[in-house]
Amino acid sequence: MSEFQRPSSKKEFDRNFSQIKPFLNETQAYYESSRCLFCYDAPCIQACPTGIDIPLFIRQIHSGNTIGAAKTIYDANYLGHACGQVCPTEVLCEGACVYNHQHIKPIEIGRLQSFATTQAIIQNKKLFITGKPNGKKVAVIGAGPAGISCACELRMLGYEVDIFEAKEKPSGLTLYGVAPYKITNKEALDEIKYLQEQFEFSVKYRSPIVSKRDIEKLEIKYDAIFIGIGLGETSEIKISGENLRNCVGATEFIEKLRLTQHRVHVGNKVIVLGGGNTAMDAASESARMGADKVILAYRRSKEEMKAYDFEYELAKKVGVKSLFNVAPVKIIGKTKVESIKFIRTRTRRGKIEAIKGTEFVENCDMVIKATGQAKHVDFFSHIPGLELDDSGRIRVNKMFQTKNKKYFAAGDAANGGKEVVNAAAEGKAAARGIHRFIIGK
Repeated sequence: MSEFQRPSSKKEFDRNFSQIKPFLNETQAYYESSRCLFCYDAPCIQACPTGIDIPLFIRQIHSGNTIGAAKTIYDANYLGHACGQVCPTEVLCEGACVYNHQHIKPIEIGRLQSFATTQAIIQNKKLFITGKPNGKKVAVIGAGPAGISCACELRMLGYEVDIFEAKEKPSGLTLYGVAPYKITNKEALDEIKYLQEQFEFSVKYRSPIVSKRDIEKLEIKYDAIFIGIGLGETSEIKISGENLRNCVGATEFIEKLRLTQHRVHVGNKVIVLGGGNTAMDAASESARMGADKVILAYRRSKEEMKAYDFEYELAKKVGVKSLFNVAPVKIIGKTKVESIKFIRTRTRRGKIEAIKGTEFVENCDMVIKATGQAKHVDFFSHIPGLELDDSGRIRVNKMFQTKNKKYFAAGDAANGGKEVVNAAAEGKAAARGIHRFIIGK
């Protein structure tokens, strides 16, 4: 049985999904910041995709200059608060902390980062003055981390920016695709509101760019176009039973959970297919929603899982069980999920082999597929000259410029699906690429 009761109210949902990186108060932040050794080579900076000057902002917190610390963070990363909450700090900045070599707990950099940026957001501190208007306009497709970051940097360079967002709220993956115990909806939206007031970019909600005609309109009106639309729906695994009721995609499940919270239905026995970080999130969330039993089923071994170790440990701590070296053969049921038929597997020379005669059936009443997301290949086909690689990712150069020189792309659309911090870093770099293109360098 699960240790979590099924939540029937927002209060109960919030209790089940309490933050895994709770906020530090001033005293805690002071003492935590005092632990920093201010290493001369700062391996934490090298490990941060956005290159935040971590020792500097920690020193500023310790000296009482919290707003100065927030400015240091936002100078490098326009999604500084969200990244403090959702970044896999355990394998990035905190993973690089020298204390790890001494078997001492590393500095809690993510929590310190969230502490400083929270103060700036609460106080609505004006940290930036946008660039002098240069008369040029850029369209940004997608209000996710890459798009928001690109827009902020473009405004600093004097561009007028319109973001076109298909959904009714901004923040992309940060709002719709991250587990609720990492960042709350309010935190994600508060940061975007703060940035919009700082940088004065325009966001047009419920304005999907989907057709060739939509593209042509943008090309007429804007000097450059940035693509930051992320990934699509969960990919099909092409086995029978995928269309049964209670068989859902992980990204769709997580989005629905974030938006409707305690109103989401979760089965009594849930099987999550996959071995990546999204699978870990979906499994952890199912357990926190009160499922009696949650099983992670992965077709390779534990050692071959793509998920970070700390994410797997987080899932195990809430009671998630695992089945390794098993591949789903079919999902069984009349109108809704009743069980899954598996076959045992082994890996030879990197390829998965099914072992004949090892089929077995595992009962369940819900299946969550965390088996990767589709690329927006159909949409990309509307853009002349856009080139994709074999995986459906947009090919870009070092300036994040596509083969069609007017178009730039970053984040999941170009990297295939990485962290929020990668999207933030790439979006900012793409803005500089756009600037170089427009001024003719």
